[in-house]
Amino acid sequence: MINIAERHQYILNKIQTDGSVDVQALCKELDVSSVTIRKDLKLLEDKNLLFRTHGGATLNNPYTVDKPVNEKEQLQSTEKMRIGALAADLVEDNDSIIIASGTTVLALARCIRPKGNLTVITSALNVALELVHHSNIEVIQLGGLLRKSSSSVTGPYSDNILGNVFCSKLFLGVDGIDLEFGLTTTNAFEAHLNRQMIDSSQKIIVLADSTKFGKRGFGKICGIDEVDHIITDSGISPQTVKNLESMGIKVSII
Repeated sequence: MINIAERHQYILNKIQTDGSVDVQALCKELDVSSVTIRKDLKLLEDKNLLFRTHGGATLNNPYTVDKPVNEKEQLQSTEKMRIGALAADLVEDNDSIIIASGTTVLALARCIRPKGNLTVITSALNVALELVHHSNIEVIQLGGLLRKSSSSVTGPYSDNILGNVFCSKLFLGVDGIDLEFGLTTTNAFEAHLNRQMIDSSQKIIVLADSTKFGKRGFGKICGIDEVDHIITDSGISPQTVKNLESMGIKVSII
């Protein structure tokens, strides 16, 4: 049986190669108990060498924090614009859609050029302002408490409107996508509003750059099984794509 130093080196080598490790897989590979592996992972986390997750560990911090919208807009900006452009192709003439908040769905709003009429319901002020200049787009701005960090609203006023409409598509931005935990955002009230949007939509389309995978925010929106389509960039791992497609989720990669 190898010693603790050798186990730790094995774990670090594997996580550097794969990006993450699984407790049960490590138990088999190292022929030790799950208690031993969990202790190893805790010691390595205490040294800031990895981040523990449910059932394993990852090289990248899986927990998201709230950032101002103007700061988030600078992150993966090229990928977001390309994701938004691809999503815009899914908007049909005479469609009725919901656009949630976030910088990736804002990129979608900037790419929408409908030939026919379009109705858009949105919680995001910046999305509404982007679309209001189009004469053939009717914008329904949800009301409520304004979150300055995201330029979006939350609260019962929005819930009341969403409870009386049904749209063909929801374009949803998220802060985290975890295949076990689901879709998340950093704010619990916004997560609740996103849940209401899902209930008012026929098809759920998630726009997320590849850095969002394997991360969790504070507020859970829904399980991954409720998603119909994810549009992301080529940074997503092939195994994640395979797992998503095995669940019946369409994955489009820009």
